[in-house]
Amino acid sequence: MKAKTSTLIPVLTMAGSDCSGGAGIQADLKTFSAHGLFGMSVILSIVAENTARVISVHNVPPQSVADQILAVFEDIPPKALKIGMINSTELMACVAENLAHFKPENIVIDPVMFAKNGFALMPPKNCEFFKENLLHFADVLTPNIPEAEFLTGLKIHDEPGMKRAAEHLHQKGAKSVLIKGGHRSESADDVFFDGQDFHILRGERIETKNTHGTGCTLSAAIASNLALGKDLGAALSAAKDYISGAIYHSLDLGKGCGPTHHFFKNWS
Repeated sequence: MKAKTSTLIPVLTMAGSDCSGGAGIQADLKTFSAHGLFGMSVILSIVAENTARVISVHNVPPQSVADQILAVFEDIPPKALKIGMINSTELMACVAENLAHFKPENIVIDPVMFAKNGFALMPPKNCEFFKENLLHFADVLTPNIPEAEFLTGLKIHDEPGMKRAAEHLHQKGAKSVLIKGGHRSESADDVFFDGQDFHILRGERIETKNTHGTGCTLSAAIASNLALGKDLGAALSAAKDYISGAIYHSLDLGKGCGPTHHFFKNWS
């Protein structure tokens, strides 16, 4: 019997690996699959973490990262790219060099800086290097409020503060900026700045402690929808709906902040 072949749209994540499966590479690949895409990965760091704590971070040597990137782009170029945790300036430089060389489209950068327990996944001393060398590659930059505060030096207390931070990050080089509002107590509204206008993505706050990997999942969902050919506004809206559903149907696993449910649409 001859095989029946098919083609899926390829999409790539460059990020750290989460052995507990809720964040990082694992969350991204689940998100890609949930959107019917062919997920690929470049592992930047091996993170020993679970829902309660980060134990250690081991960075992959830059040459190995460069080889992974080459292996993907010379064979199956992705339609979109999500970039997550980058721990060292050496890795930042490696990724930046390869982005400049391969020129991928639809780049979503999630500036992962802190784990849920406050562990610094991007050492603060590397923040300036990140801004100078990677920010301008972002078609969409997706910081949460603490990350936006750290990247801009601004204090964010409300929606106008989120707008100021988005403008600042756009001026620093990001083509568009989504400031995620999940850390606000009064709402879960996000602020998006496309370089000219502001757009508010409304979201109802969902009461749950199970939010491990939500930032990774949202940025991967944005990349997924861009790979599917949606324009930026539609991609953001669809990704917002997806992460809201994944949080609403979150999984009560582990002793800390449990993971979201990436396949809530597929499983009862």
